[in-house]
Amino acid sequence: MKAIVFYEHGDVDRLRLAEVETPEPARGEVLVQTKACALNHLDIWVRLGGGAYGPPLPHVLGGDVAGEIAVLGADVEGPPVGTRVVLAPGISCGVCIECLAGRGNRCGSAKILGAHIWGGYAEYVVVPARNVAPIPDSLSFVEAAAVPITFLTAWHLLVNRAAVGPGETVLVLGAGSGVGAAAIPIAKLAGARVIAASRTEVKRNQALQIGADKAVDSSGNFAEAIMELTGGQGVDVVVEHVGPATFSQSIASLRRGGRLVTCGSTTGPTTEVTLRTLFGRELALIGGMLGTRSEFATVVSLVAGGKLKPTIDRTYPLEEAADAQRRLLAQEQFGKIVLTV
Repeated sequence: MKAIVFYEHGDVDRLRLAEVETPEPARGEVLVQTKACALNHLDIWVRLGGGAYGPPLPHVLGGDVAGEIAVLGADVEGPPVGTRVVLAPGISCGVCIECLAGRGNRCGSAKILGAHIWGGYAEYVVVPARNVAPIPDSLSFVEAAAVPITFLTAWHLLVNRAAVGPGETVLVLGAGSGVGAAAIPIAKLAGARVIAASRTEVKRNQALQIGADKAVDSSGNFAEAIMELTGGQGVDVVVEHVGPATFSQSIASLRRGGRLVTCGSTTGPTTEVTLRTLFGRELALIGGMLGTRSEFATVVSLVAGGKLKPTIDRTYPLEEAADAQRRLLAQEQFGKIVLTV
């Protein structure tokens, strides 16, 4: 099969189009013919190496995959070959206490498709049968591929971890990112008022077009703008995944009793928090990693039913994966960049 492979860690030029052996599904697995695969910043971190992701090389990236079931492994009864599916990106053991409790995202041996095992920058990919979710013909493969990591993460952060509710105000940092563009419609679906933050006017306007009520410039002291928009009260929830470049301003944007949920650290792994601010204002700092299988099913159902809509920035053929990553690196996108296979 054709795949985009890197044989050593490094810059985007390490990505190579190559012919590699098509994987075979083991017992309990399925082989999926990839039709579309969306990009994430995770792809860049894995390619660069270091941190929590150190897959054996050579490696194939891509955690957001939609396609058709091509082969069923032993003891797999369905869905049948030819079924259109989207793949849950988190692969857990299925037998530990967390998995049995329905919290596979907390499994101690959990892996992420495209980060720890070969992913969807290829014509075929193998996953456990329990990781496939059928999608209707009305949902394109490109739209479906834009769902898994970002919509699952944003849903887990807002609905599960922050328990956002009607009448609350949510600040979404990095509104043009995949998580940001997913968090905006999810917060609106929950009945919240949404303020989007981005450094560029173009992206702020795009955020308004997909449902944000207000937008602020995140390149300066955006906490002042937030206080002005909220009558000096602050927001109930901040969706934070930028990291130290915005973290202190995000904290300052919260009202008393507010919650900050975070799923990323694009600008660095460490930041400072003033403890007196944390306990004195009764703030909550909450982390979130992907989401549960139940949440994935909910998100896929809502997207398939038209209640949530992914934002597609641009598509590239598989052969142009390096150019697609360059666009992501330049932070030119609004929403998801998707490879078509």
